[in-house]
Amino acid sequence: MIYKCPDSVTQRKYIILVLILVLISSCNTVIPDAKPRRLKVSDNHRFLSTENDDPFFWLGDTGWLLFTKLTREETEKYLEDRRQKGFNVIQVMVLHNLKHAVNVYGDSALIDNRIDQPKITPGSSFEDPAGYDFWDHIDYVIDLAGKKGLYMALVPVWGSNVRAGMVTRMQAEKYAAWIADRYHDRTNVIWLNGGDVHGSDSTGVWNTIGTTIKQANKDQLITYHPFGRTQSSEWFHNEAWLDFNMFQSGHRRYDQDTAGRAYGEDNWRYASVDYSLSPVKPTIDGEPSYEGIPQGLHDTTQPFWTDSDVRRYAYWSVFAGCFGFTYGHSSVMQFYRKSDNPGYGAKEHWDIALNAHGASQMQYLKQLMLDKPYFS
Repeated sequence: MIYKCPDSVTQRKYIILVLILVLISSCNTVIPDAKPRRLKVSDNHRFLSTENDDPFFWLGDTGWLLFTKLTREETEKYLEDRRQKGFNVIQVMVLHNLKHAVNVYGDSALIDNRIDQPKITPGSSFEDPAGYDFWDHIDYVIDLAGKKGLYMALVPVWGSNVRAGMVTRMQAEKYAAWIADRYHDRTNVIWLNGGDVHGSDSTGVWNTIGTTIKQANKDQLITYHPFGRTQSSEWFHNEAWLDFNMFQSGHRRYDQDTAGRAYGEDNWRYASVDYSLSPVKPTIDGEPSYEGIPQGLHDTTQPFWTDSDVRRYAYWSVFAGCFGFTYGHSSVMQFYRKSDNPGYGAKEHWDIALNAHGASQMQYLKQLMLDKPYFS
């Protein structure tokens, strides 16, 4: 059989058709009527579900500095990429550094660096730079995520600020009440109390924040993001405000992990500890080793964690009983640009790192778990 090349007219028609399909695909960045349903703990207390009892497998991404580093256009690009890759939760800091709480537009979050004095301006239109403030930008990002069916797991204030003595219990209560009220009606908000800090450090502040938010927003889930190689259950498992546990298996390999629970890369061991506790609460690895970050975190001469490592952490923890998994990439979590001082050996521009192998592979674990009878 002799193959005949299509004539030039047919070729042109084919090219035009392909371009049209690509254009349609690129324009379809927001899912119509995709307002997320509220989440709750499942009836068996092991997993999460939507308010109408559909299974919810948490596939998180760490976009820690999203609110301060990205413009609205860049935010659209990031959130749409994560939606298309199957992610459904974005973990992000609201206040990272109280001494420099300023976003990409130059808007300050606070008055005099005080957590109990949010800086609010009249108006909220992006067309009015004087009116569009730090908190209006966060509103915009949360609402855009909601339109895409994404949940936002918010850290009210990163733990290092509290550890440094910059937040009193009275200030924490006032701020927690204010931010809980601001996002009371957002169905796609989850709360991550803490932020890379031991719960034994400033326990009163963390209990104040957790209790205040939970009392104000009973229908929004809340947990505690702990220090590396620790888990929220060590301090807060029996607290009424804690809906589910979270552990941070961290960024060390076996020979680097010699302190405390020296589980090394065996992140499933944290899951096993939480799984055996009473009362029964769901648990998740909220920060395993990131793709593209040095083993041990700080020494950039060490080997870097790869997609293969990330996959292992994901499957081990979920098969041990976790209700989902949080992925992270070093360049993406800090939204690294070439003009930045690179943290943790970041090498790739953040929008290039969006397509790291591990980021594209996480969706298959989610598909596998939801393909089976989830709650059993």
